[in-house]
Amino acid sequence: MAGRLENRVAVVTGGCSGIGLATVRRFVEEGARVVIGDIDTAAGARVVEELGGAGVATFVRVDVTDKDQVDHLFATAKTAYGSVDVAFNNAGISPPEDDSILDTDLDAWRRVQEVNLTSVYLCCKAALPYMLEQGRGSIINTASFVAVMGAATSQISYSASKGGVLSMSRELGVQFARQGVRVNALCPGPVNTPLLQELFASDPERAARRLVHVPMGRFAEPSELAAAVLFLASDDASFITASTFLVDGGISAAYVTPV
Repeated sequence: MAGRLENRVAVVTGGCSGIGLATVRRFVEEGARVVIGDIDTAAGARVVEELGGAGVATFVRVDVTDKDQVDHLFATAKTAYGSVDVAFNNAGISPPEDDSILDTDLDAWRRVQEVNLTSVYLCCKAALPYMLEQGRGSIINTASFVAVMGAATSQISYSASKGGVLSMSRELGVQFARQGVRVNALCPGPVNTPLLQELFASDPERAARRLVHVPMGRFAEPSELAAAVLFLASDDASFITASTFLVDGGISAAYVTPV
């Protein structure tokens, strides 16, 4: 039985860990060939080997804040596999120095904006010409539940960057809908990834404050987000664009949560 992404070519940034890695694995299971963009060269080589080699996956080391490197990433997909059908623009950071606006300095603000927001702009800008030429494509940009509500634990630049990703995704989804390109924003709740583990490793109380607001009483697993990305990438989501696609365990809908 053919997979949902049979004969499709996908580009995934931040594809060597967390949600990105889970999505890369799921895409390959569903028949896609995948170009993985990340800064971790050693992990990239391991992932490509795990997936079965160059016939199904290619790794490109990329700084997602560098336009030339991002352009090369998407050109590699076109050259190696013949098309760019799916772009999962997922790379992001959440450093501990991004905190309350009273404590976050300008350098920390700018670094988060570059990695989380400017990179999505660059990836969309690189992917769209291929998709428009084909007359089809699906772009999924990783935003966050904090793009639609205030965070219980402040990360001022992270929250602002994800709000920007959400707004940009809506605009692109509307702009290119009649040209066959869908653009949606994935808005995860807290996910059990290395990024979240690192953020909370030195502050268990902060983690507990985040967890108590999730009606399901747990953090999501990366595979659960990968399933949502697969849906948005596939033809099953053919009438979904400019969407705020929340996968947050109910956190954005809850006023109070059961104990």
